[in-house]
Amino acid sequence: MSEFVCTVCGKRLYHDNETTLKIQETIHSKFCRKEFGKIHSYMHRDPAHMETFDSERENDTAGTPVLKK
Repeated sequence: MSEFVCTVCGKRLYHDNETTLKIQETIHSKFCRKEFGKIHSYMHRDPAHMETFDSERENDTAGTPVLKK
């Protein structure tokens, strides 16, 4: 079984198929967290923009709010 260990963050990737492992390495290189053990999110949101993205679906048909505020 082939494996790859990222020298930057320490994540170990392994797979039986060498081609699949290369694809995993490519994806990891784009999303590597750059620090060992650091927790982070790829979802970025502007704290000043807390409005509903789809204002038409903010309430259901009875007028009850669907989203928690």
